[in-house]
Amino acid sequence: MLEFFKFDFLKTVKSPEQRKAWFVAILADAIQIVGMPLFAEGGFSPLDTALDVVVGAVLIKLLGWHWAFLPTFAAELVPGLDLFPTWTAAVFFATRQLNSAPEPEVIDRDRKRTTEPEILDPGPAPARRM
Repeated sequence: MLEFFKFDFLKTVKSPEQRKAWFVAILADAIQIVGMPLFAEGGFSPLDTALDVVVGAVLIKLLGWHWAFLPTFAAELVPGLDLFPTWTAAVFFATRQLNSAPEPEVIDRDRKRTTEPEILDPGPAPARRM
């Protein structure tokens, strides 16, 4: 039964900045869900707006600008959408993009590097390099 609760996802969060961003997003969404009476007015609530501005600034500081933060902030202004974990979803999307970035190409260190041009033997042209 314990194996059922293992999350391989937690192993993919590599950098401390990503872990902090996850913590901030989950905490902000939990505060908004648990403290719903304080945030029920949506964008008209000063507490809700202040929390969203602070969370947005902290996430941008930790992860850098990501376009997913803009619709998240707009959704936080709509009353009732605070019950959906929008900041957590935005961090999920932003960190998935960071973790799925392509690996850099492997550099062949054994290749001889010279400044001289390569002189080809006379004859037919070599096959085109891909």
